[in-house]
Amino acid sequence: MLVADHAAFVKLGRSLEKTKAKLLEAANYVDKYYKSLNIRVALIWLEIWNDQNKISVTDNPYSTLGAFLTWRRKQLKQLPNDNAQLITGMSFQGTTIGLAPLKAMCSEYQSGGVNSDHSESAVGIAATMAHEMGHNFGMSHDSEGCCQALPEDGDPSHPQHPFPRVFNPCNQAELKRYLSSGGGKCLFNPPNTRAMYGGQRCGNGYLEEGEECDCGEAEECSSPCCNANNCTLKAGAECAHGVCCENCKLKSPGLLCRPPSGSCDLPEYCDGKSESCPANFYLVDGSSCAHGKAYCYTGMCLTLEQQCLSLWGKDARPAPDLCFTKVNEAGDSFGNCGKDLMGKYRACTERDAKCGKIQCLSAASKPIGSNAVPIDTTVRDGQRKILCRGTHVYRPDQEEETQGDTLDLGLVMTGTKCGDNAVCFGGECRNASFLQADECNAKCHSHGLCNNNHNCHCDAGWAPPYCEQVGNGGSVDSGPVITHSNHVVVIFSCQASQRSSPSGPPRSRHSIVRPTGKPPPIPAYALQQQSPLSETTSSPHPSPSVTPKPRPNPPSRPPPPCPVTKPSQVKEVSVLHLLYTTSFINPHLPSPTRPTIY
Repeated sequence: MLVADHAAFVKLGRSLEKTKAKLLEAANYVDKYYKSLNIRVALIWLEIWNDQNKISVTDNPYSTLGAFLTWRRKQLKQLPNDNAQLITGMSFQGTTIGLAPLKAMCSEYQSGGVNSDHSESAVGIAATMAHEMGHNFGMSHDSEGCCQALPEDGDPSHPQHPFPRVFNPCNQAELKRYLSSGGGKCLFNPPNTRAMYGGQRCGNGYLEEGEECDCGEAEECSSPCCNANNCTLKAGAECAHGVCCENCKLKSPGLLCRPPSGSCDLPEYCDGKSESCPANFYLVDGSSCAHGKAYCYTGMCLTLEQQCLSLWGKDARPAPDLCFTKVNEAGDSFGNCGKDLMGKYRACTERDAKCGKIQCLSAASKPIGSNAVPIDTTVRDGQRKILCRGTHVYRPDQEEETQGDTLDLGLVMTGTKCGDNAVCFGGECRNASFLQADECNAKCHSHGLCNNNHNCHCDAGWAPPYCEQVGNGGSVDSGPVITHSNHVVVIFSCQASQRSSPSGPPRSRHSIVRPTGKPPPIPAYALQQQSPLSETTSSPHPSPSVTPKPRPNPPSRPPPPCPVTKPSQVKEVSVLHLLYTTSFINPHLPSPTRPTIY
């Protein structure tokens, strides 16, 4: 989803056509950038606030981001999307031109960003959106020695490149780590091609209604199964693309096409009717995992143990609760619970301490990240000294700290358990009941758990939708469990585009930016669009003495943005349902050690 605020509209001469054209061109550039990572960005909704803003947009990027993400969440039922980006004509404070939460892709609360329209060129705003979206994907800012892009290409993760066009190997490695940890689950759900902005077109690489296949433009098509000039299958072919298609033939039903990536994920299988692997399903946010020690959040089982290992490497583990309490009460760059709406560090209260800077025990000399330094603090527990190890991410080319465009990589991740029935959210320890996992699971009669569509995924032997009668298992989304020999598999149904031979001459091919190279499989992370353009109308639509005290209601704003790691190519093309944001951080290098706290 892409939104232009009133200031952006005014900046372009109050012209709907000029505003629309610039945003569409920028969206095409972003899609082109991410194709190199085997990710497609499909625009499904474009909205221009040509009358007045629907949220409060100010020069404060934090409050603007919070307001925009709250607005986006309210639109999700009418306008389902994986990510949303706001383009504003407002200039943000300081050097910030965009802001986005870290590792937030697919999050109901945080997947999106805000971007200042700082350039007359569409390439400029596209570079900013690609940069901020990279933070959503877990990509951080490049450090010295990391950027290996050619000078003429630039790098979207390097803020000093004005118009970057490629991602470097560091970005790709970060993306790979994020995806392999269970992030980006929504990317594997094919977009609603009938809702994609710009209409249907043979040669765009998307399988749309009336097409039997689509391998891109004739000069880039390498499929032995598809006629590129009219998007029809060649003689004898049953399919052309997708992981459930092999040698132009559909794979048998029940064959695994996407294994679960962790304890919070569910497997997907070919259904024998579609060439595409079904949409990706995972356990609803708030489901218990890690033997009750953690919660599932956006398809990932988030534990302090896993976060310490990712920051410090082998043998790292969470520090005692006393470290979290003592260090995070400071409210500075060494210990905090994130930033407030003014971009200032927030001191953690006792109940929120385990949602601030993560504290680990490790013998490593420094954190794994190339632009991260250790923050060592010694605390006393009686006669025992404990070395609490935190992490600070910095930009080596900047001396003074300014508001950044991502959250601190060293913060405990949103969705991490912080107490009994309590979860970290925006740097605060809140009651996990707002995720409504228990309420949803209760309707499954103890014979299944809710998936991310809030439908019961029944155990083998029980039938959906409520797992109260004997059946083959699965869900109304994923299909029944069937038995092949000694193996029990789950068959997921997916809504594939109807394939019928197009009549008449091939459709004309109109596009703003013609993609280069072979298009990846249909992206898994694409925004859904209800109508092409909304103008003036609204959118349709543990320390021994510290026990966190959960709060009853979810926050009205997202946590400050975090750094993002960029993944390497994924085998299955992902499609992003999108809204955009961008901002840049300027933290100074902190001294590596703090005095002992008594």
